[in-house]
Amino acid sequence: MSEKPGYQNIFVERRGAVGIITLNRPTALNALNAALIAELASALDDLEDDAAIGAVVLTGNEKAFAAGADVKEMVSKSYPEIYCEDFITRGWERVGQCRKPVIAAVAGVALGGGCEIAMMCDIVIAADTARFGQPEITLGTIPGAGGTQRLTRFVGKAKAMDLCLTGRLMDAAEAERAGLVSRIVPAAELLSEAVNIAERIAGMSRPIAMMVKESINRAFETSLSEGIRFERRLFHASFGTADQKEGMAAFVEKRKPAFKNR
Repeated sequence: MSEKPGYQNIFVERRGAVGIITLNRPTALNALNAALIAELASALDDLEDDAAIGAVVLTGNEKAFAAGADVKEMVSKSYPEIYCEDFITRGWERVGQCRKPVIAAVAGVALGGGCEIAMMCDIVIAADTARFGQPEITLGTIPGAGGTQRLTRFVGKAKAMDLCLTGRLMDAAEAERAGLVSRIVPAAELLSEAVNIAERIAGMSRPIAMMVKESINRAFETSLSEGIRFERRLFHASFGTADQKEGMAAFVEKRKPAFKNR
Protein backbone atom coordinates (compact mmCIF):
# COMPACT_ATOMS: atom_id res chain seq x y z
CA MET A 1 0.00 0.00 0.00
CA SER A 2 1.03 3.62 -0.42
CA GLU A 3 3.35 4.87 2.29
CA LYS A 4 2.21 8.49 2.14
CA PRO A 5 -1.47 9.48 1.95
CA GLY A 6 -0.57 12.02 -0.74
CA TYR A 7 0.71 9.42 -3.22
CA GLN A 8 -1.80 9.01 -6.02
CA ASN A 9 0.38 7.59 -8.80
CA ILE A 10 2.72 5.16 -7.05
CA PHE A 11 2.72 2.54 -4.32
CA VAL A 12 5.66 2.23 -1.92
CA GLU A 13 6.43 -0.87 0.11
CA ARG A 14 9.27 -1.87 2.39
CA ARG A 15 10.09 -5.56 2.33
CA GLY A 16 12.92 -6.11 4.78
CA ALA A 17 15.95 -4.23 3.46
CA VAL A 18 14.33 -3.69 0.04
CA GLY A 19 12.18 -0.74 -0.99
CA ILE A 20 9.65 -1.42 -3.75
CA ILE A 21 8.15 1.40 -5.80
CA THR A 22 5.28 0.47 -8.12
CA LEU A 23 4.16 2.94 -10.78
CA ASN A 24 0.37 3.09 -10.58
CA ARG A 25 -1.46 4.80 -13.44
CA PRO A 26 -2.96 1.63 -14.94
CA THR A 27 -5.57 3.35 -17.10
CA ALA A 28 -2.78 5.34 -18.80
CA LEU A 29 -0.29 2.43 -19.04
CA ASN A 30 1.72 4.22 -16.33
CA ALA A 31 2.38 7.23 -18.57
CA LEU A 32 4.82 9.51 -16.79
CA ASN A 33 3.17 12.81 -15.94
CA ALA A 34 4.61 15.52 -13.71
CA ALA A 35 2.67 14.32 -10.66
CA LEU A 36 3.99 10.77 -10.96
CA ILE A 37 7.58 11.95 -11.45
CA ALA A 38 7.31 14.21 -8.38
CA GLU A 39 6.01 11.31 -6.28
CA LEU A 40 8.71 8.99 -7.60
CA ALA A 41 11.41 11.50 -6.66
CA SER A 42 9.89 11.92 -3.18
CA ALA A 43 9.74 8.16 -2.61
CA LEU A 44 13.35 7.74 -3.70
CA ASP A 45 14.39 10.52 -1.31
CA ASP A 46 12.66 8.66 1.53
CA LEU A 47 14.24 5.31 0.67
CA GLU A 48 17.70 6.84 0.24
CA ASP A 49 17.38 8.44 3.69
CA ASP A 50 16.27 5.16 5.31
CA ALA A 51 19.34 3.38 6.70
CA ALA A 52 17.39 0.10 6.81
CA ILE A 53 17.01 0.03 3.02
CA GLY A 54 19.89 -1.39 0.99
CA ALA A 55 18.39 -1.56 -2.50
CA VAL A 56 15.31 -0.43 -4.41
CA VAL A 57 13.07 -2.19 -6.94
CA LEU A 58 11.15 -0.05 -9.44
CA THR A 59 8.32 -1.74 -11.31
CA GLY A 60 4.96 -1.24 -13.03
CA ASN A 61 2.22 -3.72 -13.85
CA GLU A 62 1.89 -6.69 -16.20
CA LYS A 63 0.86 -4.50 -19.17
CA ALA A 64 3.31 -1.66 -18.75
CA PHE A 65 6.41 -0.63 -16.87
CA ALA A 66 5.69 2.82 -18.33
CA ALA A 67 4.42 3.77 -21.77
CA GLY A 68 6.43 6.99 -21.88
CA ALA A 69 5.96 10.61 -20.95
CA ASP A 70 2.32 11.65 -20.89
CA VAL A 71 1.60 13.02 -24.38
CA LYS A 72 -1.59 14.71 -23.17
CA GLU A 73 0.56 16.80 -20.83
CA MET A 74 2.91 17.83 -23.66
CA VAL A 75 0.75 18.24 -26.74
CA SER A 76 -0.19 21.91 -26.29
CA LYS A 77 3.18 23.20 -25.02
CA SER A 78 5.05 25.83 -27.05
CA TYR A 79 8.82 25.99 -27.44
CA PRO A 80 9.27 28.99 -25.09
CA GLU A 81 7.06 27.29 -22.50
CA ILE A 82 8.76 23.89 -22.65
CA TYR A 83 12.23 25.49 -22.72
CA CYS A 84 11.69 27.97 -19.90
CA GLU A 85 10.22 25.36 -17.55
CA ASP A 86 13.04 22.97 -18.53
CA PHE A 87 10.48 20.25 -19.21
CA ILE A 88 11.59 16.66 -18.48
CA THR A 89 14.38 17.77 -16.19
CA ARG A 90 12.99 18.40 -12.72
CA GLY A 91 12.68 15.04 -10.98
CA TRP A 92 13.37 12.90 -14.05
CA GLU A 93 17.04 12.30 -13.30
CA ARG A 94 16.37 11.35 -9.67
CA VAL A 95 16.45 7.62 -10.47
CA GLY A 96 19.89 7.94 -12.03
CA GLN A 97 21.13 10.00 -9.09
CA CYS A 98 20.35 7.35 -6.46
CA ARG A 99 23.43 6.16 -4.63
CA LYS A 100 21.73 2.95 -3.53
CA PRO A 101 21.35 0.27 -6.23
CA VAL A 102 18.06 0.43 -8.15
CA ILE A 103 16.63 -2.54 -10.04
CA ALA A 104 14.03 -2.09 -12.79
CA ALA A 105 11.54 -4.97 -13.01
CA VAL A 106 9.98 -4.56 -16.45
CA ALA A 107 6.88 -6.31 -17.78
CA GLY A 108 4.86 -5.18 -20.77
CA VAL A 109 5.95 -2.01 -22.53
CA ALA A 110 8.80 0.30 -21.54
CA LEU A 111 8.57 2.97 -24.20
CA GLY A 112 10.03 6.45 -24.59
CA GLY A 113 10.35 7.87 -21.09
CA GLY A 114 9.60 4.44 -19.67
CA CYS A 115 12.60 2.95 -21.44
CA GLU A 116 14.66 5.96 -20.36
CA ILE A 117 13.67 5.51 -16.69
CA ALA A 118 14.55 1.80 -16.91
CA MET A 119 17.97 2.73 -18.31
CA MET A 120 18.57 5.04 -15.34
CA CYS A 121 18.36 1.96 -13.10
CA ASP A 122 21.41 -0.18 -12.37
CA ILE A 123 20.02 -3.58 -13.31
CA VAL A 124 17.12 -4.24 -15.69
CA ILE A 125 15.24 -7.50 -15.14
CA ALA A 126 12.73 -8.19 -17.91
CA ALA A 127 9.70 -10.41 -17.96
CA ASP A 128 9.42 -12.50 -21.11
CA THR A 129 6.54 -10.19 -22.05
CA ALA A 130 8.64 -7.00 -21.96
CA ARG A 131 9.10 -4.75 -24.98
CA PHE A 132 11.40 -1.74 -25.18
CA GLY A 133 11.58 1.20 -27.55
CA GLN A 134 12.14 4.89 -28.21
CA PRO A 135 9.22 5.69 -30.55
CA GLU A 136 9.34 9.48 -30.15
CA ILE A 137 10.09 9.95 -33.85
CA THR A 138 6.60 8.67 -34.65
CA LEU A 139 5.25 11.65 -32.66
CA GLY A 140 7.39 14.17 -34.50
CA THR A 141 9.96 14.63 -31.75
CA ILE A 142 13.06 12.95 -30.29
CA PRO A 143 13.84 11.29 -26.95
CA GLY A 144 14.23 13.90 -24.22
CA ALA A 145 15.33 12.02 -21.10
CA GLY A 146 18.50 10.34 -22.32
CA GLY A 147 17.12 7.98 -24.96
CA THR A 148 19.68 8.84 -27.63
CA GLN A 149 22.49 8.93 -25.06
CA ARG A 150 21.96 6.07 -22.61
CA LEU A 151 20.56 3.72 -25.24
CA THR A 152 23.65 4.22 -27.43
CA ARG A 153 25.89 3.44 -24.47
CA PHE A 154 23.89 0.30 -23.69
CA VAL A 155 23.38 -1.19 -27.15
CA GLY A 156 25.80 0.64 -29.47
CA LYS A 157 25.32 3.08 -32.33
CA ALA A 158 23.84 0.70 -34.90
CA LYS A 159 21.05 -0.62 -32.67
CA ALA A 160 20.32 2.82 -31.19
CA MET A 161 20.01 4.33 -34.67
CA ASP A 162 17.71 1.48 -35.70
CA LEU A 163 15.41 1.89 -32.71
CA CYS A 164 15.33 5.70 -32.54
CA LEU A 165 14.98 6.30 -36.31
CA THR A 166 12.32 3.66 -36.98
CA GLY A 167 10.46 3.84 -33.67
CA ARG A 168 10.18 0.05 -33.64
CA LEU A 169 10.02 -2.01 -30.46
CA MET A 170 12.35 -4.80 -29.43
CA ASP A 171 11.28 -7.76 -27.34
CA ALA A 172 12.99 -9.00 -24.19
CA ALA A 173 15.17 -11.52 -26.01
CA GLU A 174 16.55 -8.90 -28.39
CA ALA A 175 17.02 -6.45 -25.51
CA GLU A 176 19.05 -9.05 -23.61
CA ARG A 177 21.20 -9.84 -26.64
CA ALA A 178 21.80 -6.12 -27.17
CA GLY A 179 22.92 -5.58 -23.58
CA LEU A 180 19.98 -3.51 -22.36
CA VAL A 181 18.58 -6.26 -20.12
CA SER A 182 20.49 -8.17 -17.44
CA ARG A 183 18.28 -11.25 -17.50
CA ILE A 184 14.85 -12.49 -18.57
CA VAL A 185 12.44 -14.31 -16.27
CA PRO A 186 8.87 -15.61 -16.68
CA ALA A 187 6.37 -12.80 -16.13
CA ALA A 188 4.87 -14.53 -13.09
CA GLU A 189 8.29 -14.57 -11.39
CA LEU A 190 9.37 -11.02 -12.28
CA LEU A 191 8.84 -9.21 -8.99
CA SER A 192 10.01 -12.08 -6.80
CA GLU A 193 13.21 -12.43 -8.84
CA ALA A 194 13.86 -8.68 -8.72
CA VAL A 195 13.31 -8.63 -4.96
CA ASN A 196 15.62 -11.64 -4.55
CA ILE A 197 18.35 -9.77 -6.41
CA ALA A 198 17.74 -6.64 -4.34
CA GLU A 199 17.87 -8.68 -1.13
CA ARG A 200 21.18 -10.20 -2.18
CA ILE A 201 22.62 -6.75 -2.87
CA ALA A 202 21.15 -5.34 0.37
CA GLY A 203 22.93 -8.14 2.24
CA MET A 204 26.30 -6.81 1.12
CA SER A 205 28.10 -3.87 2.71
CA ARG A 206 26.09 -0.74 1.85
CA PRO A 207 29.12 1.56 1.46
CA ILE A 208 30.92 -0.99 -0.70
CA ALA A 209 27.84 -1.49 -2.90
CA MET A 210 27.69 2.26 -3.44
CA MET A 211 31.38 2.30 -4.34
CA VAL A 212 30.83 -0.47 -6.91
CA LYS A 213 27.91 1.43 -8.45
CA GLU A 214 29.83 4.71 -8.55
CA SER A 215 32.86 3.08 -10.11
CA ILE A 216 30.90 1.29 -12.87
CA ASN A 217 29.01 4.47 -13.72
CA ARG A 218 32.34 6.27 -13.95
CA ALA A 219 33.24 4.03 -16.88
CA PHE A 220 30.74 5.94 -19.02
CA GLU A 221 32.05 9.36 -18.01
CA THR A 222 35.82 9.14 -18.46
CA SER A 223 38.72 7.48 -20.28
CA LEU A 224 39.83 3.95 -19.47
CA SER A 225 43.03 5.07 -17.75
CA GLU A 226 41.20 7.63 -15.59
CA GLY A 227 38.42 5.13 -14.87
CA ILE A 228 40.95 2.56 -13.68
CA ARG A 229 42.62 5.20 -11.51
CA PHE A 230 39.22 6.07 -10.00
CA GLU A 231 38.44 2.38 -9.40
CA ARG A 232 41.81 1.80 -7.74
CA ARG A 233 41.36 4.76 -5.41
CA LEU A 234 37.96 3.41 -4.31
CA PHE A 235 39.54 -0.03 -3.88
CA HIS A 236 42.15 1.54 -1.64
CA ALA A 237 39.46 3.49 0.22
CA SER A 238 37.52 0.28 0.91
CA PHE A 239 40.38 -0.75 3.23
CA GLY A 240 39.31 2.07 5.53
CA THR A 241 35.97 0.34 6.19
CA ALA A 242 35.13 -2.12 8.92
CA ASP A 243 33.24 -4.21 6.37
CA GLN A 244 36.41 -4.88 4.35
CA LYS A 245 38.10 -6.17 7.49
CA GLU A 246 35.07 -8.32 8.32
CA GLY A 247 34.65 -9.63 4.77
CA MET A 248 38.25 -10.75 4.39
CA ALA A 249 38.41 -12.17 7.91
CA ALA A 250 35.24 -14.18 7.22
CA PHE A 251 36.77 -15.55 4.01
CA VAL A 252 39.92 -16.67 5.81
CA GLU A 253 37.86 -18.18 8.64
CA LYS A 254 35.47 -19.89 6.19
CA ARG A 255 32.32 -18.27 7.56
CA LYS A 256 29.63 -15.92 6.34
CA PRO A 257 30.52 -12.23 6.85
CA ALA A 258 28.42 -10.08 9.16
CA PHE A 259 28.59 -6.66 7.54
CA LYS A 260 27.82 -3.62 9.69
CA ASN A 261 27.58 -1.10 6.81
CA ARG A 262 30.49 0.95 8.02
